[in-house]
Amino acid sequence: MKKFRKDIAESSTDADSKKQFSRTLFDHFGFLAPFYEFFIPPKTSPEFIAEVNFPEGGLLLDAGGGTGRVAQFFHGQSRLIVVADESRSMLQEAVKKAGLCGVCAAAENLPFSPHTFDRVVMVDALHHVADQAAACGELWRIVKPGGRVVIEEPDIRSFWVRLIALAEKLALMRSHFLSPPQIVALFHFSGAGVRTGGSNATALIVVKKTTI
Repeated sequence: MKKFRKDIAESSTDADSKKQFSRTLFDHFGFLAPFYEFFIPPKTSPEFIAEVNFPEGGLLLDAGGGTGRVAQFFHGQSRLIVVADESRSMLQEAVKKAGLCGVCAAAENLPFSPHTFDRVVMVDALHHVADQAAACGELWRIVKPGGRVVIEEPDIRSFWVRLIALAEKLALMRSHFLSPPQIVALFHFSGAGVRTGGSNATALIVVKKTTI
């Protein structure tokens, strides 16, 4: 575990030097980081926690995890919780929270070996990713057989989410919202068991990895 923590620390610099996917004209999240949780308070749902079904002592990655506002709810259950995000400013907020380790990396180019994590979560982040297919491929690559990927996204089929999508476009963010069926289609891998859930304007996509 000490070696794994050392590799995580080293990967932060390596991943930052290899970033290929950051294509915004303005660092919205770097600007918002210090007061992000004031506007979007940390919270999660019982359904999300149940779907993650986190194994005691496992390894968790929160991809695009920003300030760690979701990852923090798993503190005490995991040997190690890693928050990966492109924004160093967001990660500076994340590592202030107990039990969280930050790695600066794009979701499309994660600096981890295959089959590293028992659980991988991505909450309210996939629509900010430049290459969503590549990101989903990475999430699948690094989750262990028997593990699962849980993605929570605003459901673009909702009228209110479509308004949010328009607002983000006007703010020159690189957001691209996918419907749940479109997200499911990105996990076309052999051994992937995919189902959807959620309620109201939130979609859950749960991907179980049954084989390598």
